Amino acid sequence: MYGIDTPATTSDAITTSGSEAAAGQPSGRSIAKIVRAAVVGTVVEYYDFGIYGYMATTIATLFFASHDDTAALLGTFATFAVAFFLRVPGGIVFGHIGDRYGRKRALSWTILLMVAATAVMGMLPTYVTLGIWATVVLVLARCLQGFAAGGELGGANAFVSESAPAHRRATYTSMVNSGTYLGSLVASLIALALTGLFTEDQILAWAWRVPFLLSLVIGVVGIWIRNHMEETPQFHELSSKGETKKVPVVELLRSSGGPLVKIILLGALITGGYYIASVYAATYLQKSGGQSSTVAFLSTSLALVLGVATLPVAGYAADRWGRRPILIGGSVASVVLGVPMFMLMAGGSVWQAVVGQSVLFIAVSVVNAASYVSYVEMLEASVRYSGLALGNNTTNMLLGGTAPFIATWLIDLTGNSLAPAGYFVFCALLTLGAALFVRETKGIELP
Repeated sequence: MYGIDTPATTSDAITTSGSEAAAGQPSGRSIAKIVRAAVVGTVVEYYDFGIYGYMATTIATLFFASHDDTAALLGTFATFAVAFFLRVPGGIVFGHIGDRYGRKRALSWTILLMVAATAVMGMLPTYVTLGIWATVVLVLARCLQGFAAGGELGGANAFVSESAPAHRRATYTSMVNSGTYLGSLVASLIALALTGLFTEDQILAWAWRVPFLLSLVIGVVGIWIRNHMEETPQFHELSSKGETKKVPVVELLRSSGGPLVKIILLGALITGGYYIASVYAATYLQKSGGQSSTVAFLSTSLALVLGVATLPVAGYAADRWGRRPILIGGSVASVVLGVPMFMLMAGGSVWQAVVGQSVLFIAVSVVNAASYVSYVEMLEASVRYSGLALGNNTTNMLLGGTAPFIATWLIDLTGNSLAPAGYFVFCALLTLGAALFVRETKGIELP
């Protein structure tokens, strides 16, 4: 069955040469293939997961019956947030599969479930046709997306980090994280194209389905690539020695509680801050900045492009100068710049919108480049997938998925358009506080 194949032997899995073969590490060509497989799969998953957020105002109209636009939008963002609560059980399930049966097997199933859920959204009748059941099925499909996403990013980073040489580990994992931005970028560009090619009436009538159904096309590519991945050398060794844990999450909580708490806190900015600076910002620029949807999506797309460019540069810096300086520097920048950049975004001009959003996103990207490699280096191989998934998804549940909802609610509560900046700065402070207590792990061999 798809994704349930027995892991290949080490000799079949990875071609090695010279000293890399002696060390059990993949060759440069094999590492490139490994990174490509991880990135492409992550792009597909985060396109699927992000397109809902970028289509929020349309979904609010089609699936949430309300005479109050704010109430409908809050309903849409609440559904956006619900998916993040399912990421935790998803992370536990896929973490168990990844730590006990292999990274490849878990990653293969995450993408299959994500594509299926997104396609259901694209074929779903709206509230006018199906009534409340349309909303119910939408929420259930969104929950399945969340469950699948729970096993994706942490697993992809574990997969790549276990194959990468120590002196390039941050660089390669930062490339994996660029897949999240690229997926969101594709989603943003598709949403932008939709507003440019169709009228509002056409979008509401049928064109809104296009971004969701495209998941079937790009998903086939991702599924094929994931199914042809090979297992990591470290998991092969762990499995061959019989050192996999029967219930990895229990072992994680028993032996690695401290690292898990650090992962949860370190992730505050790259989850809460990320969703404020990308998904929510597209709505913020329209509602508070007075921008058209076209300008909002263009600004978001540019911010994502700059984020993609920032990640490998900051990853290289983390390999050269260490993880802590990058984590601390990016967090401090986010604290200092949070309010001024939101003031720019609310300023009303196009250049202010673009600069404000882009600066915030670059600051988040700097921290992101050093985050997952730090997580990886804190955890033992036998609980690594579970630790990455549970830690990352707990932060996403508490701070990331709720970010657009809380930001919208804060403005409605206070009447102050700068209220979301406080949330962004709060997330940055949590990451900064945790970063100050993280031990430097640059260049270590993975435990």
